[in-house]
Amino acid sequence: MAKKAEESFGKRIRGLREDKGISIEALSRDIGYPEDFLKDVEEDKVAPPVAVVLQLSRILHVDMEQLQDTRSKEAAKKRTTSHKKRVSSYAYKPMTKPGEKRRLQAYLVTIDAQTEHQGVEYHHEGEEFIYVLQGGLKIQVGQKTSTLKKGGSINFDSSLSHKLSNPTKEKAELLVVIYVP
Repeated sequence: MAKKAEESFGKRIRGLREDKGISIEALSRDIGYPEDFLKDVEEDKVAPPVAVVLQLSRILHVDMEQLQDTRSKEAAKKRTTSHKKRVSSYAYKPMTKPGEKRRLQAYLVTIDAQTEHQGVEYHHEGEEFIYVLQGGLKIQVGQKTSTLKKGGSINFDSSLSHKLSNPTKEKAELLVVIYVP
């Protein structure tokens, strides 16, 4: 599929999926998100969380940052607005350079003080390591909840649903490293 600068994020995903002969049903099964949600992503009605973009990049064999770079300005604005509505107190900044063959991806994640993210859970193939640089973190992985302070860390199977929040009175800053097989 030719890369078009004017293509929206959703159209790019649909085109890559169709080029690889993957049905929406098979994609849903492979990444664990409902077909309706994936259709909404492809139609640019919703902006997927980072975990979904990560899984899409793995299944479609493209780099996550390359997927994001192909979005039009309008689609990027819609994604940013949707992301802010969903997780307004959560921000992430990529720390590693993009590359299709790279297996480790690092992010600097900031979570506002006393924040509870209701309805926002992530899961994606691989492993995840989180180190608390500042503040504190409450993380639920599967059914287990852990509380970490500055200098604390956790490593877990990221295919399990996981959810982050910051119960402290100061902004939390985290180093998050994701390994994607």
